[in-house]
Amino acid sequence: MKLYKTENGILLENEDIFYRLHETDWDVVVNRNNLYEWLEGQTQSLIALTFSDDFPMPDALAPIGTQEVWASGVTYFKSRTARMEESEKAGGGSFYDRVYEAERPELFFKSTAWRVIGHHGTVRIRKDSTWDVPEPELTLFATSEGALVGYTIGNDMSSRSIEGENPLYLPQAKSYTGSAALGPCLYVFKDQLGVDTVIDLSIVRGGEEVFNGQVTLAQMKRKPEELLHFLYREMAFPQGAYLMTGTGIVPSSDFTLKSGDVVHITIEPIGTLTNTVG
Repeated sequence: MKLYKTENGILLENEDIFYRLHETDWDVVVNRNNLYEWLEGQTQSLIALTFSDDFPMPDALAPIGTQEVWASGVTYFKSRTARMEESEKAGGGSFYDRVYEAERPELFFKSTAWRVIGHHGTVRIRKDSTWDVPEPELTLFATSEGALVGYTIGNDMSSRSIEGENPLYLPQAKSYTGSAALGPCLYVFKDQLGVDTVIDLSIVRGGEEVFNGQVTLAQMKRKPEELLHFLYREMAFPQGAYLMTGTGIVPSSDFTLKSGDVVHITIEPIGTLTNTVG
């Protein structure tokens, strides 16, 4: 099932049928360990919606209430290699190899809720950066008790030039206005996504695709439960939390985003998150 946050309330999609929930507080709706079962019960009492040209489906906002967004790094071998290469001149290359092999994962704060960009919103590249990429990531949603109940798609916009200059610059490379996008919905599952799930990244410039890449969840070294375990180990999240799980799609070093590029990230059955670079 899919939950969409809109200006006209919270919409539930189940088997291609849409419903509007009576509850309008996103935090109250999603912070349930039995979220799938609760939503399933809601469909028994709600009236199905019909959309048309005269009554179109409202645009989806970022599927987040007051939750924080955190992120994981070096969870794919390709990401490990790319970050070792970009930071080699700064002497930080071995850091990423050691993190990849370590028991403890790399976790970092990505964004407050009010900074998160939604589907069809505008993400940004830093004006003081010369090398910028989107990072397409399966994003977990866990309740206040740490129960994994849903997924969304995340775009972890990153400045590789700033991070490569010095690993201690990671917060500046990763956390800035317009650097985090989520959407188009929160996919609430009955069964977790399989390792054969594909993440697809397409970047379009001037109407032409200039980059395309795919990776499967089978290539992710760490399991979602492992990442959540470390995130919740000494942290409290009263309304739950979102956790980006890292990227396995890394454009080559001669590619950088430009203003006007359109980034499409697709993970089925969640959908496609589309953003324009400002």
